[in-house]
Amino acid sequence: MKIGLGTVQFGMPYGVANSGGQVPRQEVAAILALAAARGIQVLDTAALYGNSEEALGHVLAPGHGFRIVTKTPRFGKGSIDESDVRSLVDSFQASLRHLRQTAIYGLLIHHADDLLAPGGAALFTAMEGLKDQGWVKKIGVSVYTGHQIDQVMNNFPVDLIQLPVSVLDQRLLQSGHLARLKGKEVEVHARSVFLQGLLLMDPESFPPYFSTVKEHMQAYREMLKRKDTTPLQAALAFVCNLDEVDVVLCGVESREQLSQLLTLSEHPIGKEAYTRFAINDAAILNPANWKL
Repeated sequence: MKIGLGTVQFGMPYGVANSGGQVPRQEVAAILALAAARGIQVLDTAALYGNSEEALGHVLAPGHGFRIVTKTPRFGKGSIDESDVRSLVDSFQASLRHLRQTAIYGLLIHHADDLLAPGGAALFTAMEGLKDQGWVKKIGVSVYTGHQIDQVMNNFPVDLIQLPVSVLDQRLLQSGHLARLKGKEVEVHARSVFLQGLLLMDPESFPPYFSTVKEHMQAYREMLKRKDTTPLQAALAFVCNLDEVDVVLCGVESREQLSQLLTLSEHPIGKEAYTRFAINDAAILNPANWKL
């Protein structure tokens, strides 16, 4: 099963197309029960996702079997010092307490620029220490660009990388970075598959910020109609059918949404037809740049 659950919605309202707000605990429990029954293995969370970790810890049963991946704080400094290293370790221990786990599957540097800043190697050394002590199985980083991947791969023996891939954002596929990671046996988790729901919205309802891609997305919708394919089916299947991707992270707001995703995830799709809809505009492809 390639689908993994992104859980930011469990801890805070999230997504340009999110109309329901933060997912209630009762619904979180229903989502996780279905996920377990259908063979989903990965849960992706972070210290910065509101109280997502606490929501998971409250609901997860002992011996649940999920592979939990969390992330470090964001340091956002010109250089990394010893206080940041202590903060990373303290944050990780807090994450274990919130999740009510003695160990988890993965720990990622949340912002690659922290790892790549002067002194950032000390953060990775600290994570290696947590791994050596058996508190985490795989360590790595969340990235946005091919340049970040190059710098990380040239300097750090990462086990796991999280990165953006979607019908609109094929940069790392076309540049060969996904193939390089596959060749190095780095586990790849794809995020932003729906671009926070943008790929599922009718272009006529786009916020004004996305006016530059409105016509582009209307053409995309017309292509899907000709193929008798829904926007959800296309967005999900496109990434699930990439051999270079190990886990496709999807956030859901309800058990029903997850059930629909699981039905569509194995739909075969001809990737070549979607190549022309790739764009290279970071103002659109990186939600951190959005001004809504």
